[in-house]
Amino acid sequence: MPWVLGIESSCDETAAAVVSHEGMVLADVVHSQVELHAPYGGVVPELASRDHLRACGPVVREALHRSGLALADLDAIAVTHRPGLIGALLVGVQIAKGLSFASRRPLVGVDHLVGHLLAPFVRRASPDGALSPVPSFPYVALLASGGHTALYRVDGPHASAIDELGGTRDDAAGEAFDKVAKLLGLGYPGGPIIDRLAREGDATRTPLKAPMAQRASLEFSFSGLKTQVAELVAKQPPRTHEAVADLCAAFQATATKVLVDKLVAAARLEGVRDVVITGGVAANSELRRRAEAASEKAGLRLTVPPLASCTDNAAMIAFAGACRFVRGERDGHALEASSQTLLPRRTHKGPKSAR
Repeated sequence: MPWVLGIESSCDETAAAVVSHEGMVLADVVHSQVELHAPYGGVVPELASRDHLRACGPVVREALHRSGLALADLDAIAVTHRPGLIGALLVGVQIAKGLSFASRRPLVGVDHLVGHLLAPFVRRASPDGALSPVPSFPYVALLASGGHTALYRVDGPHASAIDELGGTRDDAAGEAFDKVAKLLGLGYPGGPIIDRLAREGDATRTPLKAPMAQRASLEFSFSGLKTQVAELVAKQPPRTHEAVADLCAAFQATATKVLVDKLVAAARLEGVRDVVITGGVAANSELRRRAEAASEKAGLRLTVPPLASCTDNAAMIAFAGACRFVRGERDGHALEASSQTLLPRRTHKGPKSAR
């Protein structure tokens, strides 16, 4: 079976993995930059690029070592080349080009968003040895991360079979989590911290208005929700652990309800049974609980990838690249990095996209 080396460097994780076109993972290595960026409360692009330069070689070597394969044993090399931070992407793309040239193996560029949308097909074994379940085409996917939040209809494992149904007009969901955490002085990254504190809080003590909840559109908006929290903090700063936990619970409950409600609405509109949640925010425990309950009630089949497949990783890039490879698609060494996704966007930033 074809084996593909995947390289991911679109933001603040340097990752490499070896995966088959059937999604079986031989190796998956991720080097995180969280500690590097934490003092700044967010990703600093220049620091990210420099750290990718330091880490990419060792990470790739470790992935090959764990897989038990050499470059000569691979069938192709896949790399994230869009969208993302240009400087960060360039590191991964140049490394991939060098490896492709040296090994004479085909080079395949992968759109980061396509990687996330195909992440459920990466087969990771659970502690009991069972493989993670996979969805059936077509499915509606909610991709929610620090940089992207949108709903997609996925009819097949390639970019031309993916259509955006609605996206965010401003902040991504993960971005909103990070900004709210910063307002509350909780540190970075904010998503896991808010998730943990929300379990201790009471969401009903701080009612928040759900953004765009009454609109028929499948678009999202999170800047207003963040502003509500900012106004509450400015007016009456939470001074106790209990008050902070309550505010975290209220914010998380409001944000996750909107995400799940629109996912279910999109599935009904598209007439599909399978739904998927992917991206870093898919690691949120309340989002998972709400999605499971709502999907069961609506008669939908929900697939949420394991945590390792939700956050940025190279296994999803290797699999998406393998799908392109078996379709006969190749990219030459003129492959370029880009900050823009290949996927057509229906939603545009700002108020003009309101319907």
